[in-house]
Amino acid sequence: MIQIKNEITKKQPNFWNNCLFHPTDAIEDSWGKRILDRMAEDKSIQTIRIYTMFEDIVYRDMEGKLQYDFRANDLRLDYLIEKGYDVLLAYAAMPDCIALSMNSKTSVSFNKTRYKGKMFNTSPPKDYALWEEVCYQYTKHIVERYGIERVSKWHMQCFNEPDIPFFFMADIPHHPAPERVQEYCKMYEAFEHGIRRVSDEIKIGGPALALHIIPFMEPWLRYVKQKQLKLDFISFHNYGAEPGAIEAGIETLNVENHMKIQENYMKVIDDCGFEDIPIIVDEWGMMSLGFYNKSQMSCLVHRETEVFSAYFAKLIHAYIHSDYKIEKLLICLSGQHEMVEDFTGFRNFFTLNYIAKPIYNCYVLASKLGDNLLDYYVDNEKIAVVPTKDECGNYAILLSYASETFEDSIPNLEQIVKFDENVIGQKVTVWCIDKHTTNPYRLCQRMGKEEPDTEEEILTLREEGKLKPVYESILSKKDEIKLHLTPNCTFLITVEK
Repeated sequence: MIQIKNEITKKQPNFWNNCLFHPTDAIEDSWGKRILDRMAEDKSIQTIRIYTMFEDIVYRDMEGKLQYDFRANDLRLDYLIEKGYDVLLAYAAMPDCIALSMNSKTSVSFNKTRYKGKMFNTSPPKDYALWEEVCYQYTKHIVERYGIERVSKWHMQCFNEPDIPFFFMADIPHHPAPERVQEYCKMYEAFEHGIRRVSDEIKIGGPALALHIIPFMEPWLRYVKQKQLKLDFISFHNYGAEPGAIEAGIETLNVENHMKIQENYMKVIDDCGFEDIPIIVDEWGMMSLGFYNKSQMSCLVHRETEVFSAYFAKLIHAYIHSDYKIEKLLICLSGQHEMVEDFTGFRNFFTLNYIAKPIYNCYVLASKLGDNLLDYYVDNEKIAVVPTKDECGNYAILLSYASETFEDSIPNLEQIVKFDENVIGQKVTVWCIDKHTTNPYRLCQRMGKEEPDTEEEILTLREEGKLKPVYESILSKKDEIKLHLTPNCTFLITVEK
C-alpha cells in the first residue's frame, strides 16, 4: 500500500526539468527547432544549457583588432527566449584568433569534425587579458540586447569539462594533469573579471567537470577562495555508470552510483568552505559516452526503454531525500545529429523520425509535480514515491517501481494508493510508462522489428510515443486508486479539485 499523508514536509522547487541542448547550432535548424518547440509546448524543460560558441563570434580585422559578429548567437538566444526558456551559457570555446595554439583542436565526436564541419579549439588563450576582453564584450552585448533584469536570472559558466583533453588542452593527452587545473584557474579569474566589468548581478560559476577528479575541484576552489573571486554556483557532471564497465560486469545501473559521486564532490566543496554555494549538475545521464550507441555498447539500448524513465524518477526521489543543495539538474541531450536510425541508443528525447522516447515522456510527467512535498508511507522498498501538492490543493504523485539495479525479473505488483485527506468527488488522472505503455521501442519489438521500415510504421510509433492518460475518473466511493506495477514502470497520478 502507498499512503499519501496530508502533511507538507518541505517546499521543493522543481530542479529536474532542465537540459543541455547539443549541438548548440542546431537551434538554427528545422530539426532542432522542432524539438525545442515540442519541449516548450509540453513545458517539459525550464532551463536550457548551450555553448556561446565563441568561434562563431570573435575574429580579427585587417589591422589585427578583435571584432565581434553576434548574429548567429542572437538568432539562437532570441529563439530560446521566444519559447520561454531560461538559459545557462557555457563560455566556450577558445576563439582561434586569441588561442595559444592551433594544434589543440578536437571534434568532440566520432566524426572528423563537429556539427557543420566545425572544430573545438581546446587551447588556453595566448594572453588572459584577451580572454577577459572576449568575456566582457560578449556579456556586455547580451545585457544590452536582453536587459540586465533577464540576464541576471541566467547562469554563466566558465568553459566546459576543463579536466579532460576533449575540451581543454588536447595536446596534453593524460589526466589528471596539474597544468590543466593551473590554466583553468587563470581562465576562471579572467572570466570573472570580464563579466563583473559588466555587472555584479550576473550569476557566474564553474568548473563543469567531466570526471570525478577531486585533485581538479579542490585546487580550483582554493584558488577562488584565495583570490576572493565571485562564485554563485558550482557545477559538475554526474553520470551514473560507464557503459564499458557495465558490459564487463564491473558496474551496474544504480542510482546510488550518482549519490556516491555527489557525496564525493560535496565533501570537497564543504572542506573548502563553499558548503552554502548552490550546486548545478549541468549534465547527468544514466550512463556516460554520449556519442556512443547500442552498436558499440549493447547496454545503451536502455536509453530507448522504460528503464531510463524509471531511473529518472528514482533519481529525483534520491536527490529530494538527500541533503544536497541542488539548484538545477540538467540531462545531456547529445548525439542527436549523428543518428542514422531511430532506436540507436543515443542520449536524446526523440528518435531520428521524431518518435518520443520514454525518458522524454517521464520529463513531461515530472514537470507536473507541485512545489509542496508531502509525507507518505510505502510498504515496498522498490517503490520510489514523490508525492506533491500545489497551492490550490491539487495532488501530483510520481512513482516508479524498480529494483536497485533495474533487473527485469522482479514480480508484478498490485498496489493501492490511499489518501489521508478525503478526496472523494475529485478528478483522478493516471499516466503510465512501462513495457507495454507509451513505449515505441518495445512496440517496435512486438512488431518483430528493430527499426521501422515504412511511413505507416513510423506514424504508429509516433502515436505510441504520445503521452495519454491510462485512466480518468471521478473518485466517487473510495479515496483510493489501484495500480498494476510491472518492472521499471513509472506512474504519475494527479487528483484535482
